[in-house]
Amino acid sequence: MTSERISQRVGAIAPSATLAVTSKAKAMKAAGEPVIGFGAGEPDFPTPDHVVEAAAAACRDPRNHKYSPVAGLPELREAIAAKTARDSGLQVDPAQVLVTNGGKHAVYNALTTILDPGDEVLLPAPYWTTYPEPIALAGATTVAVSAGAAAGYRVSVEQLEAARTPATKALVFVSPSNPTGAVYPRDEIEAIGRWAAEHGIWVVCDEIYEHLVYGDAEHHSLPVVVPELGDRWIVLNGVAKTYAMTGWRVGWMIGPPDVVAAATNLQSHATSNVANVSQVAALAAVSGPLDAVVAMREAFDRRRRTMHALLSGIEGVTCPEPQGAFYAFPDVSGLLGREIAGRRPATSLELAEVILEAAKVAIVPGEAFGAPGHARLSFALGDDDLAEGLGRIADLVAG
Repeated sequence: MTSERISQRVGAIAPSATLAVTSKAKAMKAAGEPVIGFGAGEPDFPTPDHVVEAAAAACRDPRNHKYSPVAGLPELREAIAAKTARDSGLQVDPAQVLVTNGGKHAVYNALTTILDPGDEVLLPAPYWTTYPEPIALAGATTVAVSAGAAAGYRVSVEQLEAARTPATKALVFVSPSNPTGAVYPRDEIEAIGRWAAEHGIWVVCDEIYEHLVYGDAEHHSLPVVVPELGDRWIVLNGVAKTYAMTGWRVGWMIGPPDVVAAATNLQSHATSNVANVSQVAALAAVSGPLDAVVAMREAFDRRRRTMHALLSGIEGVTCPEPQGAFYAFPDVSGLLGREIAGRRPATSLELAEVILEAAKVAIVPGEAFGAPGHARLSFALGDDDLAEGLGRIADLVAG
């Protein structure tokens, strides 16, 4: 395939490393190999029964067999506004809600709508693999701002200010974080928000993991903490993580009316409305109880403590305890250069390849998240598989 056949902007898109690892692990497992995968960014629980039943009923309703409003079913937009006020204290009008085809679509719509060529976007690293791609597609530039394990993977105002230029248009702010599990405390959120307000910088807040926090950690919505940010914020969210609905593909963006109207216009030419059956399922989820997420959070909490303890017990691995989401993000640089299964991996990418081939365990290398020398391991898998998989890694690197 020649470069002339594919546009430069699309040809430059990096494949999703998280999906690639998961796909390879599933292929090996289908071939009969005993692979344990830590790559999945989705709960290992079924969608709650009442949500599934609502979708089944929606299939039989002829109204859902037709096009619906691009921005979402009116009743769903109202429910999302109500749910947002309930869960984070952010008061918005339903007209400020755009229902999208999953969280990634919300990210794409938001960044495409506010960015122009030449703009710069501050992106705290480690970051989720998808964020840089829509930034690049908009002709803007990602400026990574790195914070390591010693800083709890949380960037400071001083770091952001050092990275700011006259071209800085936006900051992508994620708490709880994928891939690190970091959760920013309220005072740090307030400092970052006030800094952004002072300099007229947009803040795009991804709150998809808002309900998955552990111990003393709390989720705070930046626009609520810093109202002086005015109308320079966008909140991204969806049903995927909270309600175990990754496959239903329903997300949303919330923002100023003019931005949401422009993003709706964009979506009208890209996908039009989200599938009505999925929207009805999402309505049942966001307007219903949070019982399912409470049960999931208890299981994730138990697993994160197990994973943290087992990873911390491996010589050469440093692992901050995750405070949110369902990922651990260990620093594995202490394993690099050591002989493992007859090889001496020099990068976390090579280390992940060795672990997959020799131990039949799939992890996502830190290169995918702008953090070489690290790895992401999801604890959204069964307790037995979690212990078995980490045991295999420990045995492999111990020689």
